[in-house]
Order: sequence, then C-alpha cells, then structure tokens
Amino acid sequence: MEATTSSLICAIGSETTSLQDNEIRNQLKILLDQLGPKEDVLLLPPDFTRFNSQSGKITEMITDYYGYTKANASDSSNSSVPTVTILPTLGTHAPMTQEQIKIMYGNELALKDPSPFVVHDWRNDIETIGHVPSEMVSEATHGMVNKPWPAQLNKLVWEKRNKKKTVVFSIGQVVPHEVMGMANFNKNMFVGAGGLESINLSHFIGAVYGMENMMGRAENPLRSILNYASEHFLGELELWYILTVIGSNSEGKLEMKGLFIGNDIECYTRACELSLKVNFTMLEKSPKKMVVYLDEHEFHSTWLGNKAIYRTRMAIADDGELIILGPGVKKFGEDGEVDLLIRKYGYIGTPSIMKAMEENEDLKESLGTVAHLIHGSSEGRFSITFCPGHLTREEIESVGFKYAPLSEMTAKYDISKLNDGWHQDAVSGEEFYFIKNPALGLWAVPSRFEGLSKTSAESASKKQKT
Repeated sequence: MEATTSSLICAIGSETTSLQDNEIRNQLKILLDQLGPKEDVLLLPPDFTRFNSQSGKITEMITDYYGYTKANASDSSNSSVPTVTILPTLGTHAPMTQEQIKIMYGNELALKDPSPFVVHDWRNDIETIGHVPSEMVSEATHGMVNKPWPAQLNKLVWEKRNKKKTVVFSIGQVVPHEVMGMANFNKNMFVGAGGLESINLSHFIGAVYGMENMMGRAENPLRSILNYASEHFLGELELWYILTVIGSNSEGKLEMKGLFIGNDIECYTRACELSLKVNFTMLEKSPKKMVVYLDEHEFHSTWLGNKAIYRTRMAIADDGELIILGPGVKKFGEDGEVDLLIRKYGYIGTPSIMKAMEENEDLKESLGTVAHLIHGSSEGRFSITFCPGHLTREEIESVGFKYAPLSEMTAKYDISKLNDGWHQDAVSGEEFYFIKNPALGLWAVPSRFEGLSKTSAESASKKQKT
C-alpha cells in the first residue's frame, strides 16, 4: 500500500535526552494526525519481556488518541472510534498473563470488554507470504543451509493488506541483540509475529553466522534476509514502525533516550546509531568474574535468562566465571516442547550440539532450539554458575551449568546495594563486574569486538566504570 505521508516522521534523542510523556504523545499525534481517520487499527507491541521498552505506554497513547479507552468508545453509534486489536509479538514466548497485561498496558486496556488482546500462536496462526532466495540463506550459513527462507506472519496481520482506513503499528525497542545484531524493526514482524519455520531458521542462521559476529551490528546477513522480505512482501500493508531507545541516567533510572517513527529502514538505522551510543559498554579489561541479575518478573526461563550469557560473552575473561542470579527462573524453555529438548541435550557447546542435530530428528525439526543451545554455551571458555529460584541443583547441572544456592549468592551479592559496573568483594577483596539487567545492553572488550565504528567505540568507552 502506498505510504500516506513522508517516510520519517520522528527522529529525536541523544545520549543525554530524557523524553517525557508529553513529548512522546506530541510526536505520536503528529503521525496519527497525518494518517487521518482510521476504521481498523492493529498494534504489534512486544510482550512483558520487553516491559522496559515503554511500548506499553505508547500503545496506551495511541488507543487514547483514537478514543478507544474513553467511556464513549463502547457506544456503537460512535463511528469515529476504530476497531482496535493488540497482538503482543510473543515469538516463541509464553502468552502474557492478565496481570502482566495490566502492568504493561494499563487497567483500561487490560479490563476492556471485549478484550483487544489476541495471543500470537506461532505454530498455527501463520501465513507464509513469500520466500527469500536460497542463495542469501546459503551465504549467511556458509553453505550449511541451502533453501529459501520462508517469510511468515500471523494471519491477522496479513489480513490487513490492501484495506482502506486500516493501519498497522509495529512498536518496540532497538537494542543490541544476539540473533539479529540489533533488535526490532522487521524482526518484530517476521520473528515476533512470525511462524515456526521462519523463527527456527532465522535463529539457526544467526547461530551459524556467529553471535560475536552479529551482536551490535545493524547490518548483517540475517538482517539482509529480513530486509529483502520487507521490501518484496510487506508493501501491501500500511505499516509504521515506532522505535524507542532506552538507557539509564546517572542515578540508574531507566528513561527514553530516543524515539524514531517511520515506515522504512531509515528510522531503524537512526535508532541503531543512538542505541550503540546508549546501550553498548566497552570495557578496558576483561572481568574475571561477572555477576548478572535477572528480574524475577521479567525472566522465568533460561530461554530468556540466558541473555546474561549472550550480552556478556564478549567481555568476560578466559577461565572467568559468570554468576547468574535468577530468582524467577523456573523452567528452561518458554514452550513445552522446547523445554523438553533443552533438558534432553543441554548447553554442551557447538560441536556437540551440531553432532546431536545430525543424529536426531527432534533437533533437526527445531533449529531454533539448536541455535539457543549454541548461544547458551560458553564453549568452555568460561564457567557459568546459575542460581535459579525454582530449579534444583540436579536440573541445572543436567544441562551443563554449575549450580549455587540463590540465597547464598544473593547474600554475597546484595543487588540492592550494587549498581552496574566494577565492585570489590568486602571480604575477599575480589573484583567483579555487576549488571542489573542484561537485556538493556551489550558489554565487550575491544579484542572481541571487531568492526565497530570509531564513533560508537568512543561512545561505548566513555560508559565504562573503572
């Protein structure tokens, strides 16, 4: 569908910016005013695992603009209020609970009857809308996979194409990401609202290409595959991206540093440039010990919690130790079938997992799990000690991690007294580096992060705490 207005509506923010609600609302109003009246509005925000993205707030603001959450919105005679549907882009994650919806999107939307929220079923509610050439997949996987990549979308999204007075908003945070290099943009469409085949193959492509070659890089072979799919298959949708960049201020409080709104790759590129300045920390030396905390409301599985491994692996020293404090972790996979596969094979390193994949049909049919197991291994370079709130020693050790009691480790590392950065153990004098939320950034040392632009490297270096 032809764009109704210019491609880049908003590109504001900096490392020191703190965008307030009135400014965010004003920027959204500029877009919505230019789009004109709508009869059908589909919003694609992230799930609770991206609570800090402020996408919930943006979703509320958009529905407020259309009058959907006002008292008269239930009046069928009020024809100016559009139909509103909210499809959290779960990807493979578990559906949001009612409590999570209430916390993230507010009481009015959570209690709306009938509910605007629809659960994304990545195994069943899917339409394959096209294929990316096998040559691109082969190049990205070094010849390991030579078949087209299926571009898949939730059927509800695809039904919105070529419809008058219908608009789709894809909302989310741009931040370094282990599979895509940088999160969001068309990842929110083809992975967040994607299907079994597209998600599995995209994760596998990212793993084969190499996580260290992906993270923090807006341009990479997997992103090129998704960009091809966007350019060739999404043109019939009136689709707008609303992207945020989130960072901490000097007091450690999270705030919106940037807001980018557009209908093509420019808004994403601009958001990536700011995210690398805000969310990337280059350390002068590799910590021998890193301690990472997983918020109990956000991380309930190792599938999610292993961001503690992904985002720190380019920083931690050889033979170092990564300690993960996970009070809310109670399972391995977000999906029951995936959970069983993780328990069966464990985080045993790339060579062993690839061999297991060659020999076992269940792994061949779940390439996303193969990718996850590769990503979750230190490849023997450093040790991983997991301290879960709801998994036993036997369960943790059975998948290849070391175990330590959560109560013992939280007594030693009191998160209420720790800020992100370097610390020294008061008893032993041992130095360690602490991270309060690994989902908000990427940490590395120069020797393990090649190809970073000089500007971004300088910005990252300024953020280090010594």
